[in-house]
Amino acid sequence: MTLAAAHVNTGDTAWLLAATALVLLMTPGLALFYGGMVRTKSVLNMLMMSFVSIALVTVVWLAAGYSLAFGGDAFAGLVGGLGHSGMRGIGPDGVHGTVPTLLFATFQLTFAIVTAALISGAVADRAKFSAWLVFVPVWTLLVYVPVAHWVWGPGGWIVDRLGALDFAGGMPVEIASGASGLALCLVLGPRLGFKKDAMRPHNLPMVILGAGLLWFGWFGFNAGSALGANGLAAAAFLNTLAAGCTGLLGWLFVEQRRDGHPTTLGAASGAVAGLVAITPSCGTVSLLGALVVGLAAGVVCSYAVSWKFRLNYDDSLDVVGVHLVGGVIGILLIGLFAERAMTGGTDGLFYGGGLVPLGRQLLAVAAVALYAFGVTYGLGRLLDKVMGLRASEDQEHTGLDLTVHAETAYDHGVLGHGAPVSHSVLTGTSAQKVDSQA
Repeated sequence: MTLAAAHVNTGDTAWLLAATALVLLMTPGLALFYGGMVRTKSVLNMLMMSFVSIALVTVVWLAAGYSLAFGGDAFAGLVGGLGHSGMRGIGPDGVHGTVPTLLFATFQLTFAIVTAALISGAVADRAKFSAWLVFVPVWTLLVYVPVAHWVWGPGGWIVDRLGALDFAGGMPVEIASGASGLALCLVLGPRLGFKKDAMRPHNLPMVILGAGLLWFGWFGFNAGSALGANGLAAAAFLNTLAAGCTGLLGWLFVEQRRDGHPTTLGAASGAVAGLVAITPSCGTVSLLGALVVGLAAGVVCSYAVSWKFRLNYDDSLDVVGVHLVGGVIGILLIGLFAERAMTGGTDGLFYGGGLVPLGRQLLAVAAVALYAFGVTYGLGRLLDKVMGLRASEDQEHTGLDLTVHAETAYDHGVLGHGAPVSHSVLTGTSAQKVDSQA
């Protein structure tokens, strides 16, 4: 993602407009994916945590996020300046490469939105919604924005000084969200009944639908990162499809061999794992490399999701096992499978590039993961002390849909144990009492 000639190409612009809409669709797709994986008593809360992230991140991105991420470097490659805060100085005639700057800023906004929403899967069923409303914008400014500048911003230290490669967001999106999810679930502690009660997905068709929408949107995510309607976009598009397929097949192979049966949840999770891993590498590896990246992610992540039971961290919907682990796989395999024909100058170890590219990728992964984990852990502790981060035991036992939002996903028109409730009741004292518990 680099600045180029100052003229607008209509083909590139049309493609990026479509890609931006595709990436925005990923957040409602994620809401369905996550919503199907939780129990019936927290479905709406899970949907809301993703959906409200669209509004929260958009406001903070336009106010300061875009400027700090993509403005001119202000502090030794660590963050941009505030010259474009409030989108100041950016009008319809502004150009970034061959597309309008306003469109580029909006495209990048959709990345920030889905990244924040991803974290919600690690804390499903037990996080206070009011605390989430504060966490999302603050986290976006403190974690996502600096990492985006390191990787993509002008003067960012990872891209300009270290020389590590990340085409479409393995570090700012996958590793940052996964490491942050781990930190936040450690702050919150495990759900009631963790490792004792069955916490199976309540709606697998919803999970498959959400995964399908995520896969659809991922073409905009990865191929759109070429910022043009060109051969690189086509290569990233095909690599994305291929890695999603081998990720799905790899996960199902492990399930069949380990458990004796392939599952729909495994198919959805495997596809997402492959897509996660190919995100940083879709513009740097060949089709063969993409197939290997997806397969490796599907196999490794299918084992990684069970680590939480042995290590005793309750990552509710496997954000760590899929996004952190899958992101690390995708970033590191660039150091093995990168090809000069794709990158324009860097070969991986398997193509004669030696160990230096792998070392750069490893250093970048470590820096981003440690930074995201540390800042998120500190932020979580602060919010927990100031306003409380975890829902009460009664709320968690009853379900956040009813106790926080005064709604249920499947009992239309009834509240509690089947007693009909009119709209006036929900908007009166009963709703106030429920809301006060949030």
